[in-house]
Amino acid sequence: GKAGGGGDIITSQTFSNFMLKVDFMLTEAANSGIKYFFDPQANGGTTLEYQVLCDKHKDAGQGRDGNRRVASFYDVMPAKDAKLKPAGEWNTAMIVSRGRKVEHWLNGVKVLEFERGSEAFRAAVAASKFAKYPNWGEQASGHILLQDHGDRVSYRNIKIKVLD
Repeated sequence: GKAGGGGDIITSQTFSNFMLKVDFMLTEAANSGIKYFFDPQANGGTTLEYQVLCDKHKDAGQGRDGNRRVASFYDVMPAKDAKLKPAGEWNTAMIVSRGRKVEHWLNGVKVLEFERGSEAFRAAVAASKFAKYPNWGEQASGHILLQDHGDRVSYRNIKIKVLD
């Protein structure tokens, strides 16, 4: 991150089947993200990302069909009906990954569901900025990372449950 930033927070373990629940609070126009299936050696350090973004951020209107708005699968698939609480209030993000199926939740509502490696997934990746990496986003497991994008974002109550 920028000077004085906290830097990225990354798990020491890797996860494949998991439920991650975390509260986040944004400052005005802030940008961050929750990355998962992360491998620093693969795909130029890029990976699947649950977008954590204030709707007033310059990127909020960017991307295809709003795929850079809050709770979206960053630059790949948009979240539907994601209701973000205003800057300064706590929101709850949840990511559920089981087998190849992934769900994104925001404040108790499922806003996105997809299957890694499916035809729809590969088509969306092919249209994204990650298209150049073969089999992008399809690795069996990876780290979870809270991104420091230089903006003030708070996280609390970070819980990861390994699923069978």
